[in-house]
Amino acid sequence: MMDPMMMAIITGAAIAVVGFLVSYFAGAKVAATKKEAAEAEVKSILQDAEKKAEAIKRTKIDEADDKFRELKRKYDSERDSKEAKLKNLEKELRKREEGIEQKLEVINKKEKTLSGMESDVNRKASAIDAKTKQIDALLEEQNIRLERITGMSKEDAKKFLVDNMVNDAKADAAQLVKDVRDEAKLNARKEAQRIVLMAIQRTASDHCVESTVSVINLQSEEMKGRIIGREGRNIRAFEAATGVDLIIDDTPEAVVISGFDPFRREVARVSLERLMGDGRIHPARIEEVVDKVRKELEEEVVRVGENALMELGIHNIHPEMIRYVGRMKYRSSYGQNLLAHSIEVGFLTGIMANELGLDVNLAKRAGLLHDIGKVIDRELEGPHALLGMELVKKYKEHPLVVNAVGAHHDDIEMESPIAVLVQSADSISGARPGARRESLENYIKRLQQLEEIATSFDGVTKTFAIQAGREVRVIIEPDRIDDLRADQLANDIAGRIETEMEYPGQIRVTVVRERRSVAIAK
Repeated sequence: MMDPMMMAIITGAAIAVVGFLVSYFAGAKVAATKKEAAEAEVKSILQDAEKKAEAIKRTKIDEADDKFRELKRKYDSERDSKEAKLKNLEKELRKREEGIEQKLEVINKKEKTLSGMESDVNRKASAIDAKTKQIDALLEEQNIRLERITGMSKEDAKKFLVDNMVNDAKADAAQLVKDVRDEAKLNARKEAQRIVLMAIQRTASDHCVESTVSVINLQSEEMKGRIIGREGRNIRAFEAATGVDLIIDDTPEAVVISGFDPFRREVARVSLERLMGDGRIHPARIEEVVDKVRKELEEEVVRVGENALMELGIHNIHPEMIRYVGRMKYRSSYGQNLLAHSIEVGFLTGIMANELGLDVNLAKRAGLLHDIGKVIDRELEGPHALLGMELVKKYKEHPLVVNAVGAHHDDIEMESPIAVLVQSADSISGARPGARRESLENYIKRLQQLEEIATSFDGVTKTFAIQAGREVRVIIEPDRIDDLRADQLANDIAGRIETEMEYPGQIRVTVVRERRSVAIAK
């Protein structure tokens, strides 16, 4: 059974704590949270006290009478200690109570202050509401007067202001875009010009336009009769074996070999020279010599391909691709030798790739093989860029090379900077003075198409294709198109030309906007 003194102490402590808490929480609702914390603390103290009392009780029962005095002494000691602790706790509680009372006083003062401020705010809010209503009435009256004066409704005026703001914003945006574009073009143009000029200077080469005929000089006029043969059997056998036309006319000591296939013309030229040197000219001999020369030239094709690869420093290419490269020697594009053009493009692409930090070897391969589709069998249909792409893909070329070959005429989308360099190098090589020829009819059609594209835009009055189609000058109406729109018009015309026309090199689009005022003095 619990000692009465212990019970009294516990009970007294509990009563004191509960009384304190009751007096504490009766003060104000503001300290509700602290009350809960105090109650939890009281419960904890009570639980601890009960546990200690129960432990003392079990110890006293177990130790019996022989330890009663010792327990009593210990109990007295503990009692004194607890009394001291209780006194200290009571002092601390009194201090806390005093602090709480002070805080309550501060809170009450703040509440009074807040009440006064709330009243003041309410008064000011009422005054503001009244002034707002007065301002709304004045604004309404002013709007009515403005509508009466301007003859515009409220919605029309809003629309007018919005339109003006939109136009101003568009003008500012267009000016900003123009400034950014001009700066970017200036920097990009300088760097591009530096790289391209350096590449052109390092690969400056001679060009000659190839024709579709070859002229063979004869030792004497008697050789013409021997070439023709009795009743023309020799010339017929020669033309059947070689696939070219042999023109024998009044030209002194000369015959002409005509054909669009340079390889066949070369076979015919070499064969005819050997037949004239041998002196034996008859159908059987003609077929024998032509077959032999064709085989020799097929072997020469491989050697030519190997030399081209060695010249560019390209290795590890499929043997069949070497044969295709060699065949380019006997192909031409607008009169420009295809192999010389491809080698030049390879050098140009490699130089520019080196300046830009790209893979030089891949760039050279792509440049050399970009027109490989032009030497594929004529039975296959499709653009030469796509045919060449399928060919290099077949022989396991790098994906970047495959894409560059297929994209150099924009038949597919470019996937790497190397493809862009190949297209640029191709244009540079083809645009060199004297590199290519173009028929007068196609040239005139290109100029007409150039002027028609520029004239199709709204606000354009006149167009002039100048500098052999390298520039188109566009005259616009100054009242309909301002300076900013003129810049945009130049870009739009250039975009249409890139999309709808095929041309070597570049075409400059110059938009001219000028206003002339004329008066006559009488």
